[in-house]
Amino acid sequence: MKSVLLLLLIWTWTSSALVRVPLRRVPSIRSQLRAEGLLQDFLKEHRPDMFGRHYAQCYPPGTPSLRLGRSSEKIYNFMDAQYYGEITLGTPGQNFSVVFDTGSSDLWVPSTYCVSQACAMHRRFWAFESTSFHHDGRMFGINYGSGHLLGVMARDTLKVAGLTAENQEFGESVYEPGSAFVMARFDGVLGMGYPSLAEILGNPVFDNMLAQKILDQPVFSFFLSRKTSSGNPEGELLLGGIDEALYSGPINWLPVTAKGYWQIKMDSIVVQGVSPFCPHGCQAIVDTGTSLIGGPTNDILNIQQLIGASPTNIGEFVVDCARLSSLPHVTFVLRGKEYTLSSEHYVRKEMLGDRELCFSGFQAVDMVSPEGPLWILGDVFLTQFYSVFDRGQDRVGFATAKQPIELN
Repeated sequence: MKSVLLLLLIWTWTSSALVRVPLRRVPSIRSQLRAEGLLQDFLKEHRPDMFGRHYAQCYPPGTPSLRLGRSSEKIYNFMDAQYYGEITLGTPGQNFSVVFDTGSSDLWVPSTYCVSQACAMHRRFWAFESTSFHHDGRMFGINYGSGHLLGVMARDTLKVAGLTAENQEFGESVYEPGSAFVMARFDGVLGMGYPSLAEILGNPVFDNMLAQKILDQPVFSFFLSRKTSSGNPEGELLLGGIDEALYSGPINWLPVTAKGYWQIKMDSIVVQGVSPFCPHGCQAIVDTGTSLIGGPTNDILNIQQLIGASPTNIGEFVVDCARLSSLPHVTFVLRGKEYTLSSEHYVRKEMLGDRELCFSGFQAVDMVSPEGPLWILGDVFLTQFYSVFDRGQDRVGFATAKQPIELN
């Protein structure tokens, strides 16, 4: 009996892993467009309705993701995505940088057969150079609001920081019209939401890892830093567990209320000591694929007013950089615990030439669900709080993130 237990322990240790994926923080597509004076034209051209009219004829008739009403913010703010990490696909491995995105569930990278400018600017997958490649034949389309992808499905070996998942289904993008992904610093997207959120049929990456029993626990966690450096990574994705060195205090757990996005219930939002938002609770999604905090238009406009933010002619909101110390705190109450952001946390500073501009980290995004309007807790929130995603118990955990100076 003891020998059997010993064998089981050895098998468990050798067949599972706790894997660290370094994450880099880069200027977002929005920031790059603004710096080059192209943001206003981009926003006009990439409205979902305008984008559909321009490019619908370029796709096969009946493409599901181009149907009316399918431009469902999934998530529109890839133009605000800032954190990415490295993966390899194929044998021998081909390297790609991807956004590890809890707001979607599909994995895609550009194909060598892609004809779009965006693909020419990024690393592309060469299927015929991989000895483990399997052609699927199905077509897929994904609408991200600010950009649409068309491609074909495939299966191949995926490696993430040395962890290997066999026969991973993924999309090879062959058409990426518009300029949404031309300026992206990442090659593709690796979705980490629930399977029901996937546009592409098949197991998302994390589900495939669970099925192959290559993780210590059915858990992954994110540490995102606001700091940028040329040395150490600006964040970390931990697959298979939690790193207690990256947070302080206990983890506050919230049950997932709908298994698509990582959706949770939010008790309320408090500004200047009052709680005019979500007084009876509302739904929120925890999304590493966008840098902002999003919410219903009317509520966000009220928050902008309370923090003294003024609108620009392209719908962004700016605050006076000299007034940051006098701006109110914004507190999110989650399962009875308060998560407070100061202006230093929710204001994004950017240089435009020799001028420093301060932008509000709140943005109007009207997303509906059976439970009501959805709020988006993006990286403005997640840089302050270590986040844990537990598929075993369908829950999300938060704890106060430690600053980089505290790390060994």
